[in-house]
Amino acid sequence: MRRLIIEEPFSRPAQWSPTVAWFALVVTVLSVLLIRFGRIDYQSGFIVLGIGLAIAGFAAGLSFIAFLRIWQEGRRGLGSAIKGLVLAALVLGYPAVLSLKAVTLPAINDVSTDTDDPPAFSRSRVALDARHGRIPPDVSPEERELQREAYVQIAPLSLDIPPEDAFPLVRRAAENLGWQVIEAVPPGGRTGVGRLEAVDRTLVLRLPSDITIRVRPRVDGTRIDIRSASRIGQHDLGANATRIRAFLEEASNLALAVK
Repeated sequence: MRRLIIEEPFSRPAQWSPTVAWFALVVTVLSVLLIRFGRIDYQSGFIVLGIGLAIAGFAAGLSFIAFLRIWQEGRRGLGSAIKGLVLAALVLGYPAVLSLKAVTLPAINDVSTDTDDPPAFSRSRVALDARHGRIPPDVSPEERELQREAYVQIAPLSLDIPPEDAFPLVRRAAENLGWQVIEAVPPGGRTGVGRLEAVDRTLVLRLPSDITIRVRPRVDGTRIDIRSASRIGQHDLGANATRIRAFLEEASNLALAVK
């Protein structure tokens, strides 16, 4: 007598999860490439990116539903559900880290080593052209207070060398960090103040941030202040503070090397 073998049905959520996750990955990568290479405006690009992330979240949800049905009903498709979840996690992993930063860091997009008298951005034609006519707005006292509470280590850099010797180090530090120097005015004139304007871009999406550095003489040497302002968004996710710390470290190392 033949024995009838009944196979357990395959979980449909498990079957669909990898397909949806692959689609989310394609949409997300495509949106990132379009934003990075300037093939789409930022608003539309972020909308497409958000759609890709939402689809990835849906794929992850399908995987969890599949796990539940496999556990309760003994359906097949565990490997497929795991594959879908892994693909969704690849899409959602980095945004999840950014979301954590958004929750734990202050919602500011302009950071300066001098919160009382921040360096002013140049209004020269060269600087305005590089920033597409944008002048970063003044920051409210409340936002500066948020910066002081969150980034206590952001402070001016003091060097025991004259401004004329410090300014080349400032420019070299900016260039070493890969910033695009758009204007450099050496110290001199009646005030003896020097200024450097630059633009930096994020690694993945190449989002621009505007930077101005002020070099002022002191009795015992030079004081260097830097201000970094994101051009896109109201929350920099800590990027400006990280950028300033990198510059201060690089300039300090260069100053030590020339001694």
